[in-house]
Amino acid sequence: MSQFERLTIDDIAKLAGVSKTTASMVLNGRAAEYRIAAATRDRVLAIAAEHHFSPSQSARTLRSRSSGTLGLVVPELTNFAHAMLAQELEIQARALGYQLLLVTSEDDPEREDEGLRHLLSRQVDGLLVIPCAVTPGHYENYARRTPLLLVDRRVPDSPLPFVVTAAEERVAELVCELASGAGVREVVFFGGQPELSPSRDRLAGYRAGLARAGLAEQDGWVWQRTFQRQSGAELMAACHATLGHYPQVIFAASITLLEGVLGYMKQHGLFQAPPRLASFDNHELLDCLPVAIDSIVQDSAALAAAALSRVLAMRNGATVAPEWVPARIVRRTAPA
Repeated sequence: MSQFERLTIDDIAKLAGVSKTTASMVLNGRAAEYRIAAATRDRVLAIAAEHHFSPSQSARTLRSRSSGTLGLVVPELTNFAHAMLAQELEIQARALGYQLLLVTSEDDPEREDEGLRHLLSRQVDGLLVIPCAVTPGHYENYARRTPLLLVDRRVPDSPLPFVVTAAEERVAELVCELASGAGVREVVFFGGQPELSPSRDRLAGYRAGLARAGLAEQDGWVWQRTFQRQSGAELMAACHATLGHYPQVIFAASITLLEGVLGYMKQHGLFQAPPRLASFDNHELLDCLPVAIDSIVQDSAALAAAALSRVLAMRNGATVAPEWVPARIVRRTAPA
């Protein structure tokens, strides 16, 4: 036997001295419709509040064909950008009358599948997925069950709609500035998993920026592993071993990779004469560091708003178009 007491509408009805039907009508907001006396309504609501009771969500879902919930799948919440996006989605979903249910995939397609099945079993009204699979048809079976929108990452050649940051142009702009600096002969790129769309977009922007600055990419300038912090340190070590020196300029394709680079620099005493640093993603702590780091800011609030409006429109039968949300640059270094 569970030590926890689970009340039912029958229990609330008995405590309030009314029928189960009357209690149900009151607790489901239909007292006025059925002309239930105000005193009776208030008594039922007071008993329910005293016992922290709310009607069964499952029963409501069966009646209304809506659970009032949305599912969110994120790779990991230690990723600052994903954590910020999840927070914005939760705040904005709640304002729209929806509860957000969240699972993490750890960038593992099998774990992601488990999370998606769990969310579908909860009868969510829509799915918001930061995908870790890259196979075009991977998510289509889930999309047949409920509206599914890809967020932050897209799957090339997939017909599923997406909302992502327009990264390429902002990266190109910033990298061009970095590569055009006085005496700059070398700009390296540290990225995450090369098969993921953010890696592709940010690498494309990096290469476009080099081309605009008239700087030809050299062997040993592009390094990719994962978006985890440890990879930043590992890429720094591998780059140094290959080039025989620390690079002049580093563009880190995520704030987590930048964290790894900074940890490596501290460990090896590189803050006295640091390379110039720039990052995709931003954190307020960058304003407090002993080195000036330019960064590209994703608009988490705009991403969340665009994603929610689209997944709810899909629920109503609408066909939605992909959305590219603008980013902006925060410059902390003096222009060259």
